[in-house]
This record gives sequence, structure tokens and C-alpha cells, in this order.
Amino acid sequence: MEHLEVKIHQAGIDELEELQQISRTTFTETFSVHNSEENMRNYLRDNLSLEKLGEELNNPESSFYFAEMKDQVIGYLKLNVGAAQNECKENTGLEIERIYVLKEYHGLTIGQLLFEKAISIAKSMEMQYVWLGVWEKNERAIAFYTKNGFKVVGHHLFKLGDDIQTDYLMKLAL
Repeated sequence: MEHLEVKIHQAGIDELEELQQISRTTFTETFSVHNSEENMRNYLRDNLSLEKLGEELNNPESSFYFAEMKDQVIGYLKLNVGAAQNECKENTGLEIERIYVLKEYHGLTIGQLLFEKAISIAKSMEMQYVWLGVWEKNERAIAFYTKNGFKVVGHHLFKLGDDIQTDYLMKLAL
């Protein structure tokens, strides 16, 4: 297999349409098999619109990073600190809100590279821990985070359309 050259860079507002495309594609690939078409359509409309993603990109307490290979965005990472975090809004923690990789690139360590970028950023900010929420039925992601040292510390509810789902809250001390 050829050497994979993956570049990771912080996404800017000028890359909003690429962010929406990778967000919608990876979310659909990950969750459409387990959720109704209507709930998926509503989630994409309400949470991954250009307007909503633009607000997130412009939030100084959130940041997005693209993984690119051969000038194509193949995955992304979203980080939150301070008040942008969904829970655990302490200034000593960083939230990994999203790590998604296109399905055709699964198994090539792209997710691991994005994860390592998140840990590097957290350490450079002198954070004491990194945390995230992961759907209880997303066994692949749970195994990935467990392998990387995360422990389940609680749960919260996540609404996908009219379906109320449970996410595990996982935490890694730095």
C-alpha cells in the first residue's frame, strides 16, 4: 500500500461549504442505518446547515480541523472549550465534539491522527482532561476511545429528530 500523506489544518470560514459537505456525508454514513430517514433529514437541516456551521466556525471557543489527502477533505475534527462545550463547561477541559472520517478511509488511522491533533491542542492549552459524548450504539467509536484511554463517566440524552438517544460521556485525564 502506498504511503498515506495526510495533512491536517484548521478550517476557516472560507471552507464552510466543504465543512457542510464532509459533515453531512460522514454523519449520514455513520448513523443512517440506525435512524429513520425523516429524523436524519431533520437533523441535517437543523444542525448541519450552512448557517449553523457558520456560527460554530465563527465561535472563538470552537475550532474545526480538516484531514486532507491529495487535496480532498476525508475527515474532520471539532473541538470546544469554555462555554462552547455541551457539558462539563469547566475551563480545565476540552471537548472533542466530533471526529468523523469518510467510510472509505476507515481503518487507515485517519481518526487516530485527528484524535492525536486534539490531544496535542489540549496539552498546548494546558487542559487537565479531554471529554466527549458518544452514542451508546456506536460500538466502533466506543472501542476507539476506550483503546485511547477514555473511561465512561456518565451519560446524557441526545435528540435526533423525534428520537431521544443516550450518549456515554467519556473522559481522559491528561
